[in-house]
Amino acid sequence: MRGQQNLGLDFAPVEELVAGVDEVGRGPLCGPVMTAAVILDPARPIRGLNDSKKLSEARREALFEEIREKALAWCIARAEVEEIDRLNILHATMLAMQRAVEGLAVTPKLALIDGNRCPKLAVPCAPVVKGDSRVPAIAAASILAKVSRDREMLELDRHYPGYGIAGHKGYPTPVHLEALRRLGPTPIHRRSFAPVRALLED
Repeated sequence: MRGQQNLGLDFAPVEELVAGVDEVGRGPLCGPVMTAAVILDPARPIRGLNDSKKLSEARREALFEEIREKALAWCIARAEVEEIDRLNILHATMLAMQRAVEGLAVTPKLALIDGNRCPKLAVPCAPVVKGDSRVPAIAAASILAKVSRDREMLELDRHYPGYGIAGHKGYPTPVHLEALRRLGPTPIHRRSFAPVRALLED
């Protein structure tokens, strides 16, 4: 396939009406878990798609806009902190993935889900381990989900100063854990997660 060596994951032919689905935010102590579903357009290739964690912030931001412009369909969805605490993080993630696929303006023939399990969907689906590094549509979904969540965490940092949320995005870094001990949990903290639950039980 001459001329396509440097296109990231784009060397793989984009199958028609296949949705890629990914999530961001299972590990943090606060904020929502975000998911995205993307159906790429074979006629409008996007260069340089890859796992969002392997891209610079500037590249993710540029691809975020390009994906939304060129994809046949895309949807960003979420599960809130209350749902995470009520359902547990796995089930809340599956719910958010379900919402992302159901929110697509075009019904996919197949949904490929990053990871080792699938949510309950009305369309055929299959899990793909490390899919964000193997399937262009999943890589695109990972970028939409990550950029959306990162932007939201910057906003939450303004509402809840002192926790360093803009820097760690809610993950349990030493800075975050120290701020939690000093300031206590906020309404956006996941009470079912052990470090937060331990503080509430003291």
